[in-house]
Amino acid sequence: MTPITEVEGRRLALSNLDKVLYPATGTTKGEVLHYYAATAAGALLAHLCNRPVSFLRYPDGPDGQRFFTKNPPPGTPSWVRIAEVPRRMAQQAGQVLIQDLASLMWAANLVVEFHTPQWQADSPGIADRMVFDLDPGAPATVVECCAVALWLRDRLAADGLLAYGKTSGSKGLHVLVPLEPASSDRVSAYAKQLAVEAERDLPELVVHRMTRALRPGKVFVDFSQNAAAKTTATPYTLRARAEPTVSAPVAWAEIEDCRSPAELVFLADDMAGRLERYGDLLGPLINPNRARPLP
Repeated sequence: MTPITEVEGRRLALSNLDKVLYPATGTTKGEVLHYYAATAAGALLAHLCNRPVSFLRYPDGPDGQRFFTKNPPPGTPSWVRIAEVPRRMAQQAGQVLIQDLASLMWAANLVVEFHTPQWQADSPGIADRMVFDLDPGAPATVVECCAVALWLRDRLAADGLLAYGKTSGSKGLHVLVPLEPASSDRVSAYAKQLAVEAERDLPELVVHRMTRALRPGKVFVDFSQNAAAKTTATPYTLRARAEPTVSAPVAWAEIEDCRSPAELVFLADDMAGRLERYGDLLGPLINPNRARPLP
């Protein structure tokens, strides 16, 4: 029998709590839900707030079927907020907003990664943050990504912009920048400019084009996720990997000191201690006092 629980006055059916989702660690669906409810909720909800959510669903674990959706999943409760946002051909379509703990637990019960755009639901295509997705091509690793992240931090600082880092939860690193609102097209153009500069200054380390033949041993600086239609893994989301890795905020000191890829792999069980020690390292992204204008 599917257990029913009440979250903030909403009745939720939480299914298959004993199902092992991550065989490498034996992590069950119940433990995944506990992570979201007891560890990540406060920080994660702040980063999900007012941002249309795209879901990567993996209900049978990372080795099972995965499917990505922007549309509200079938059976979405009537009390889950839906935002009408632009899609292709000037059409509007609904996307879920995760605004409270009840909505978060409903979504987490579907077994999802949370992905969000760089803009908020009431200002589609007007970015309030910028992201660089640093993706290493083997044999390069996150260690090489750290070197590129430090170059970006200093280059952004030269333009008066503040930068913050998080792991992708996969093999790379994300560099994020809080912005005064600007069109996604402007942000994308500026991000591409910096990616090209990074390749020019670090030609043995960086590539700014997606062409796979160019990427072995280098870090691809992906600026494309600043396009209005693109999304990035939300801070604190679990990822569909062999282990329950988290897209985890990291301090610049950790990036500076990284000598091994394992040093920047964080699992769900690591996050309570990190939040207690550091708080939300990406809190500045949602602090309007940290936002700066594009140059």
